Amino acid sequence: MAQKTENQRHRVVVVGSGFGGLFGTKALRRSDVDVTMIAKTTHHLFQPLLYQVATGILSEGEIAPATREVLARQKNATVLLGEVTDVDLTARTVTSNVLGRELVTPYDSLIVAAGAGQSYFGNDHFSRFAPGMKSIDDALELRGRIFGAFELAEVMAARGQDIDHLLTFVVVGAGPTGVEMAGQIAEVAHKTLKKDFRSINTRKARVILLDAAPQVLPPFGAKLGAWTEKKLDGIGVEVQLGAMVVAVDERGLEVQDRDGTRRRIEAVTKVWAAGVQASPLGKTLSEQTGASLDRAGRIAVNPDLTLPGHPEVFVVGDMISLDNLPGVAQVAIQGAQYAAREIDGRVRGKAPQAAFKYFDKGSMATISRFSAVATVGKLRITGFVAWLMWLAVHLFYITGFKNQVTALLHWAVTFIGNDRSERTATEQQIFAREAIGRLEGGTSVLVSEPSSAPTREELEAKASEEVRLTDSNERGKATV
Repeated sequence: MAQKTENQRHRVVVVGSGFGGLFGTKALRRSDVDVTMIAKTTHHLFQPLLYQVATGILSEGEIAPATREVLARQKNATVLLGEVTDVDLTARTVTSNVLGRELVTPYDSLIVAAGAGQSYFGNDHFSRFAPGMKSIDDALELRGRIFGAFELAEVMAARGQDIDHLLTFVVVGAGPTGVEMAGQIAEVAHKTLKKDFRSINTRKARVILLDAAPQVLPPFGAKLGAWTEKKLDGIGVEVQLGAMVVAVDERGLEVQDRDGTRRRIEAVTKVWAAGVQASPLGKTLSEQTGASLDRAGRIAVNPDLTLPGHPEVFVVGDMISLDNLPGVAQVAIQGAQYAAREIDGRVRGKAPQAAFKYFDKGSMATISRFSAVATVGKLRITGFVAWLMWLAVHLFYITGFKNQVTALLHWAVTFIGNDRSERTATEQQIFAREAIGRLEGGTSVLVSEPSSAPTREELEAKASEEVRLTDSNERGKATV
């Protein structure tokens, strides 16, 4: 077990800078503890608004403020950059890594709020051609792909070439993220860009929303799902249900319908908004405690959010399996605040709290401008009123007054008019992930010691060989 000096305060380590990590850290601001937040990004991400970055409504800074700036006035909080790769529950240490540099941080109490990533249901190779919606990198890449598709279509149309595959956009997953993404791509094509091009008619672009489920927005119930599907159809989104994606490549995807028949959709731009997988840290904790994992990698926790046999370790948010709690921001926020209160109470010598109880504040999803659906308790709200509720709630939870003001101004420009101020797209945004993926050892090789780092010539030779092999494989598939 990590030792501490006699006069050292209680050490709390928080893993993750999402809703759970940030709200847990802030909840300890008046406690007699020292808090160390360790996160693999330098920002706090308002994940529910990622689709608005991807479709040019908001800038990344408005939904991802620097964590250090947010916590600058909290004197008992320290922020460290690094991806947590291991937790030793016996030694009470957390091991993190950034660009090959390893750091071991001891703790007395631990809050694990590492969140979840995109799940491709065992087909991780789909991610190469269909990015998810879980990070700023994802959103910027998708922005480049979406707006870049129209630019490339303009060039190809001017040359008299076929452009249908470029003007077909497919969103996989008809949950809230998929519905919101499909609705915004439709608005981009049919309204925002309708006067910007000369050789193409962007209003003829196809936006397809796919899901293997029998309805749109399954958690919202059949009535709201049917209402949403009708509204999507009205703004030009083709909803295809009972359709399971079985293959994805650069130019399209293959779908299997309920009756077992397979068909192909030619589409260069695909967005994956189906399924989540909890952080791999869940497995690490499970192996040390015996706590079970569900199919999504979420770990079973005690009613007080601690791990079996380790009352000093709290797990919150998307990582936990408890009472069928949904993977939404409020579960992470309320869980982290509960954990912080319990830690503060222990330091003060107070009695333990009652078991964690989640207060459901409702669910919301936008469809298009001035149109949304919402559930609050037994209430089911649709249309403009639901959209106003969505606007107010999301504005409230955006971190920082400056970001709230700029987000409100951008919403006014987009929803009242047809303009989007964040339409910049670069090749780097689109292809950087692919380039990084070809580096053996990842980006750390670019900043490693000269003696161990591959030479530029070696990296270029390796990249050239991978391109040759990829081209060879693609030609082989075409021949077959």
